[in-house]
Amino acid sequence: MTMNRREFMAAGALGMASGLVRLASGRELDAGLLPYKTAPGVSGSISSIGSDTLANLMTYWAEAFQKNYPNVSVQIESKGSGTAFPALIAGTSQFGPMSRAAKPTEEDQFESRYGYKATQVRVAVDAVGIFVNKDNPLQSISLDQLDAIYSKARRRGVRKASTTWGDVGLTGEWGNKSISLFGRNSASGTYGFFKENVMKTGDFRDEVKEQPGTASVILGVAEDRTAIGYGGIGYSTSSVRAISLSEHDGEASKTPTAANAYSGDYPLSRYLYIYINRAPGKPLTPIVQEFIRMVCSKEGQQLVAKDGFFPLKSATAAEELRKVD
Repeated sequence: MTMNRREFMAAGALGMASGLVRLASGRELDAGLLPYKTAPGVSGSISSIGSDTLANLMTYWAEAFQKNYPNVSVQIESKGSGTAFPALIAGTSQFGPMSRAAKPTEEDQFESRYGYKATQVRVAVDAVGIFVNKDNPLQSISLDQLDAIYSKARRRGVRKASTTWGDVGLTGEWGNKSISLFGRNSASGTYGFFKENVMKTGDFRDEVKEQPGTASVILGVAEDRTAIGYGGIGYSTSSVRAISLSEHDGEASKTPTAANAYSGDYPLSRYLYIYINRAPGKPLTPIVQEFIRMVCSKEGQQLVAKDGFFPLKSATAAEELRKVD
């Protein structure tokens, strides 16, 4: 269970009253999401620094925003969630996309600089996929087993490190094959999310091949039949499979579907965020306000589905819009 489980369950329940529209991507869009209406006089520059997981989405949103406002220029840098708050604090970006919630230390540093906390905006729902090569017959795995595969400390209580596919239940030709480990680097929010929710903050094994982006993780797993990796579900390709996941050995596993992400039944469900600098009692600049309004609109959430993630429920989108209106 992740720390966002209650949030997901509440969001799912609130969204059930609205109809659903199935998109070409197969993702369902809440019919209660409001269409975006342009505002007059929006121009200037957008700067976004942060999450690699949100790199494609930020690009999609920026392109859509520029179609509505041709006088807007955009700069996007996606080196990891860990770069978001330093840029927000320094004032070198207006948007800090993150694939995890801000750490208390990050919030404290921001508040120390500005005297108030950064505003968190939920912009999409994700399920961190556990990916294996398409030829790998493994169908499911538990967080306990993942901890034994990835962690030095094995704080979930598994006594022996899992180093072969036989250690997690495969037989035949796969039984003696060594597990090749792919993961993200420490600047990544997904790295931090995985470390906290799977490994209970234990250290990664030295054998993990750290990658600068999720796309690189997927490519590594696609090219190595014995590999395993993790990353946002929107990066899935036909060369890999996202397997089912349970919290503990022996429990029923859940697939990383929209329904299981919204309900929190999939153990590695999470929101994706954009953090912004909003002073209490003061209006946002039009360009920042309108960008967030577009992101949380029907059109913005259609792009979430296009990128392979799960759109917000209309009730959740309405909550986020109240933060910028």
